[in-house]
Amino acid sequence: MIANITCSDMHTGGEPVRIVTSGYPDIPGDTILDKRIYARNHLDHLRKMLIYEPRGHADMYGVLLVKPDHVDADIAVLFMHNEGYSTMCGHAIIALGRFAIDQRLVPIVEPETLIKIQCPCGLINTYVSVVNGKPSEVRFTSVPAFAYIVEKPIMTDSFGLVNVDIAYGGAFYAVTTTNELGLCINSSKTQNLVDAATDISAAVRTQVSLEHPEQPDLGFLYGTIFTDGKDTFSSQPTKNICIFANSQVDRSPTGSGVTARIALQHKKGQISIGQSRVFQSVTGSTFSGKAISQTSCGALKAVIVEVSGKSYYTSRSHFTLEKEDEMGRGFLLR
Repeated sequence: MIANITCSDMHTGGEPVRIVTSGYPDIPGDTILDKRIYARNHLDHLRKMLIYEPRGHADMYGVLLVKPDHVDADIAVLFMHNEGYSTMCGHAIIALGRFAIDQRLVPIVEPETLIKIQCPCGLINTYVSVVNGKPSEVRFTSVPAFAYIVEKPIMTDSFGLVNVDIAYGGAFYAVTTTNELGLCINSSKTQNLVDAATDISAAVRTQVSLEHPEQPDLGFLYGTIFTDGKDTFSSQPTKNICIFANSQVDRSPTGSGVTARIALQHKKGQISIGQSRVFQSVTGSTFSGKAISQTSCGALKAVIVEVSGKSYYTSRSHFTLEKEDEMGRGFLLR
């Protein structure tokens, strides 16, 4: 065998999370961003083995636990998807909160345990509700989230000029409404949305220069979010779908995407500090989120956002790769 890896699989709002529990090589690096670069440059064959077929699929998501370099962190993680390694993942953070309690990675405190999770985007404070030693709902507070560009016209191949907002919630997203494109958020017709998002993401990447105010490695577009346009504060859920990385569809409402949406809503005066919204994904699953305080990121005004949801176990797996198995190294079909 040339690989022998065990994982715990979970889902948050329908979005998979494959957490590596053993068998992965140590990942060197002085900082978590150094570790992300090392994994990308030297261990990417293992990402493909775990994320791609025949063990995964084009929309699989994975997590690597690594040694923290932040003095306050309890654990540190790298995120993996079909294209590479993301900087933030809210649905994975929610799963990791429950996983950390179940695996006793941190001391358990009832009724709520604080877990400080270091991600490539920064330190995420994660709060897990615990009753009789059992975790349930998880909430986390974001890194500073901000509106980067509001109502930017982008020339696309398929739709002509499209107005998009660009916001950061641990990763950069282009955000627009399906009304702008004559589409609707429908679980039975996601391919139309995937094609449109791929077009918009490609256009933004060529027409907009993204720079994170404090960390150059974070200055790239992660994906496109389509919303139902219901951004003004309401007790009713607002729908969205996130298409990220290599046309990967998030089944959950997207934790970092919800964070970015709230930052935009606050910037536009559509939501106030402390007002909680419910965000619904294409599968019908929901996260709740709210801006809890104002802050800054470099010279930009920002907010800290709290997002909450639940995660569930689906399997525990033991993956192997035999030396002669070329297809077992990973492939993708769509």
